[in-house]
Amino acid sequence: MSSSSNFAEEVSPVAGRAAWLDTIIKGDCVAALERLPEKSIDIVFADPPYNLQLDGDLHRPDQSKVDAVDDAWDQFESFAAYDAFTRAWLLAARRVLKPNGTIWVIGSYHNIFRVGAIMQDLGFWFLNDIVWRKTNPMPNFRGRRFQNAHETMIWASRDAKAKGYTFNYEALKAANDDLQMRSDWLFPICTGAERLKGEDGSKVHPTQKPEALLGRIMMASTKPGDVVLDPFFGSGTTGAVARRLGRHFVGVEREQAYIDAATARIAAVEPLAEGDLTVMTGKRAEPRVAFASLLEAGLVRPGTVLYDSRRRFAASVRADGTLSADSRAGSIHRLGAIVQGLDACNGWTFWHYEEKGRLKPIDELRAVVRQRLQVSAA
Repeated sequence: MSSSSNFAEEVSPVAGRAAWLDTIIKGDCVAALERLPEKSIDIVFADPPYNLQLDGDLHRPDQSKVDAVDDAWDQFESFAAYDAFTRAWLLAARRVLKPNGTIWVIGSYHNIFRVGAIMQDLGFWFLNDIVWRKTNPMPNFRGRRFQNAHETMIWASRDAKAKGYTFNYEALKAANDDLQMRSDWLFPICTGAERLKGEDGSKVHPTQKPEALLGRIMMASTKPGDVVLDPFFGSGTTGAVARRLGRHFVGVEREQAYIDAATARIAAVEPLAEGDLTVMTGKRAEPRVAFASLLEAGLVRPGTVLYDSRRRFAASVRADGTLSADSRAGSIHRLGAIVQGLDACNGWTFWHYEEKGRLKPIDELRAVVRQRLQVSAA
C-alpha cells in the first residue's frame, strides 16, 4: 500500500496489476478521479462533507466544549455551492464505476436529501436506503430537538438498467440467523482502541466511521478481489477493511495528516486467509445453464428417457432440448407440469436420469456444466 500525488495509469509489472490499486491519491477528489480509468471501479463508498452549518461553538451542560466538526473541508458558502460540489464528484465517480457497479453514500439530515436528489437527477438508480442506528449517539445538549441517533446511507446502481450488480444475499441471510438482512443496522460509533488519536490524545479525524459498518457494506456488495473507491478517504477505514477482507482499494484525500494516519493504519492490517474469505452463494448467484447445454456437453443424448423419482412418468429427450411424452412436448419445466396436471414445475428437480439402475436428478448434470464453466473462466 502506498500514497501518491502523482501516479501512472499504466499497468504495473506485478501480475498485470494497475499501478493505482491500493494507493491513496493526494488531491481534490474530482481532479483525482479524472485520472482513473473509465469503468474500473466495482463499488464506491463516499462519506462526503456533511455541510453541517454549525452556528458557533457547542457546549455541554457543564460548559465544556464539544469537539464538533468545524473543519474547513466541511464548510460551504451556500447550498448552491454544496450542490455544485456534490454534482461534480458524483459525475466523476459515475464515470469510473463499472456498468454493474454500485455506490454507497452516507450522510446526515444536513445533506443526504440534497445528495439523493442530485443522484437521481444524474441517473443513479436507488436500490436501498440504509439506516445506521447508533448504539451510543451524541446527546442533544441544547434539548430543543430529538437526539440525532442515526445516519442514512443510499445504495444505488449506476443506472436503472444496470444488471448483475453484486448482492451477497445468501451470505447476509446466513450471518443474520437465517433471516433476511434488514435495512436498519445497529452499530456503535467509533470509540475505544479503534478511534485514531494523535499524540495529544485528540481525534485524528472527527468523523471516523466504524470498521464494522464498512465491513458489512463490503460483505454485502463486493467479492474478494473487487476494487473499492473512497473519494473522501479520511482516516482510511475503507482501506483498512478492504485490506483485511481481500479487496483492493483506491482512496482520494487532500489532507496530508489524514494520509499519513491512514497509511500507517492500513499497513498494520493483517489480511484474512483466502479460505476465510469465501462468500456463501445460492443458486440465484450461479451462472444460468439451459437444458440444451447438457446435450451440447454430451451429458445427455437425444433419445435418453427421463423419469420422475418414482417412475410414474417418462419422457424422451429430443435433439432440440425439449422433452416429449406420448403426443405432448415442451421444455423440462412445461412438460413436467403437464404430466402432473399442475400449472408449474421445476424440471431440474422433477426429471431424473438413470445411471447403473439408480435415478439421479438432472440437476446434478447441470452442476457438472456449471463447474466446467467456472473452470474455463478461471
